Amino acid sequence: MTSFLSAVSNSLPLRRRKLPGLPASAWILLGLLPLFCTGRGTAQSLSGIHAIQIEFSADSSNTTEIRTRIDQQLGKARLQVVNDATSADAILRLTANVWATGTFSANPRSNSTRATNYQGYLSAELTGKDSRTLWSYLVTPNRLREESFTDDLADQLVSHLLAAIRSGIPNPGARPAAVSGVHAALHGAGATLPAPLYLKWFESFAQDQPGVSITYDAVGSEAGTEQLEAGKVDFAASDIPLAKDAPSSEGRILHFPTVLGGVVPIYNLSGLDRPLNLTPQVLAGIYAGVIRRWNDPLIRQSNHGLRLPDAEIVVAHRSDGSGTTHVWTSYLSLASPEWKSQYGSGPRVNWPVGTGAAGNAGVAQLVSKTLYAIGYVELIYAIQHQLNYAAVRNPAGQFIKADLASITAAAAEPSALLNSDFRFSILNAPGKYAYPISTFTWLLVPAQQNDSQKQAAIATFLHWMLTTGQKQCESLGYAPLPRAIVTRELDAVNQLK
Repeated sequence: MTSFLSAVSNSLPLRRRKLPGLPASAWILLGLLPLFCTGRGTAQSLSGIHAIQIEFSADSSNTTEIRTRIDQQLGKARLQVVNDATSADAILRLTANVWATGTFSANPRSNSTRATNYQGYLSAELTGKDSRTLWSYLVTPNRLREESFTDDLADQLVSHLLAAIRSGIPNPGARPAAVSGVHAALHGAGATLPAPLYLKWFESFAQDQPGVSITYDAVGSEAGTEQLEAGKVDFAASDIPLAKDAPSSEGRILHFPTVLGGVVPIYNLSGLDRPLNLTPQVLAGIYAGVIRRWNDPLIRQSNHGLRLPDAEIVVAHRSDGSGTTHVWTSYLSLASPEWKSQYGSGPRVNWPVGTGAAGNAGVAQLVSKTLYAIGYVELIYAIQHQLNYAAVRNPAGQFIKADLASITAAAAEPSALLNSDFRFSILNAPGKYAYPISTFTWLLVPAQQNDSQKQAAIATFLHWMLTTGQKQCESLGYAPLPRAIVTRELDAVNQLK
C-alpha cells in the first residue's frame, strides 16, 4: 500500500453506543456506514476477523509506541495480533505521523517548566485475504500533550476498528467480476478537493477492470466543468453543482455525489497551547478585512486563556476558479449578510483583502511559510502540510474541529436530501456534532456518450465507486456517502447504462 503522505504528495502535479469507550460521534458515523457488497462472490465479513497482522509504512513515525498501545488494546478485546500474513485473517496497514508544534509553559506563573504540544494523524486500511479493502479510517488527536498523544491516536483507532468488526458489516470491496468487453481510456479534470482519493480510486479500479484506464487533471472545479462542456474531457469533478437553470443542466450532464469532505481554516501562529476556536462571524470579518489583528476582541472572546499576538492577520485565498472557494464563500454568505450582499459566493469572488495562490496546495504552502497567516483548504491538505486548523462554531453553538465523524454528522439526516437530484448542500448542518463547513463533491458525466465503450466504462466505474470505492475513502480523510444516497445513485447508474 502506498503510504498516506506519499499518495497525497504525489497526487497533485501543478497541472494535473454500545461499545465501551466509543464516543457518540463515532456511532453517528457507524450508522451511516454504507453498502453491502453488490459484486459477485461471497464477501468476507468483518465479524469473521480474529487475527490481524500489523504493518507500518516506511515513512511512519512513533511506530513503537503506537504499535505497543494497539497490541495492548486489541489484546483486551481478545483479537489476536500475529506476525505473519499466512495466519492472519486481515492485514492492518498503518501510516503514523507525529510532529511537535511548539512548547508552552506548564505553569502559567513561570516559564521554567515547559511542555511540548504535538499534532499528527494515524491512517489505517484493513485488507482481507483477497487483498481488497475491508475498512479504512483516519484519526486525528483529541489530546495534544506529549504524555498521552500517541496513546490517544491508538485508542481512537482501535475503538473504531472494534466497532466495525463487531458490526459484522460485509466487505463491500470484495472483488467484483470485471465487465467483459469494455475497453476505454477515460480522461477527466476538475476539483482539487477530492483529487488524492480519485487518483487512488482510478488506480484501484484499473486493477479490477484492466480494460479501462482513467487519467485525471486536478485543475479546479471551474476549469474541469468548462472542459467537460467544451467536450475536451469525458467527465468532470466539481465541488459546485451546476445551476438548475444552466443550459448544460437540462438533462445533458448528470451529477453523482462521490464522498463528503470538509474545508478548514488553517493558520500559522506560534506559542499557542491549544487550537483556535473561530466563529462564523469572525471568519467573515477576517476575509472582509474588518477584523485585521489576531488579538481582536471578537477572536479573544472565543479563545479565553490563549495568548494571541498583537499582529496583523495575513489573509490567503485561492487565485483560481475553485470549488473549495465556492464552498468557503457560500459558508461566509450564510454567516454574514454583509458578506453575501457585498461579495457573494462562487468559484471566484472579488476578494477585498488577501493574497491569492493556485490550488489547495498553493494556499497551504503560502500559509505554512507566512507567520500570522490564515487560509482555507481541504482537510487533507491541512494534515499533509502539518498545519494547524481551527475549530469552527456550528449552528448548535459547539466548536467543532473537522474529522471524519463530524463531517459525516453533517449528512446525518439524509431524508432531507432524498427529493433532490443530488444537488444539495450540507453547509451549516444542524447536528450538535456536525462540522459546519462540510460538503458533498460530485462527478459530472454526460447523460449520453457518442462512444458506447466510454459510456459503459463510466457506468462501470460509477458502480465500482459506489460499492468497492467507498471503503477506501476514510484512510485519506474523506467520509463515505450515506447509504440512502448510494441506493438512489445506483439506480441512476443503471439508467446510465
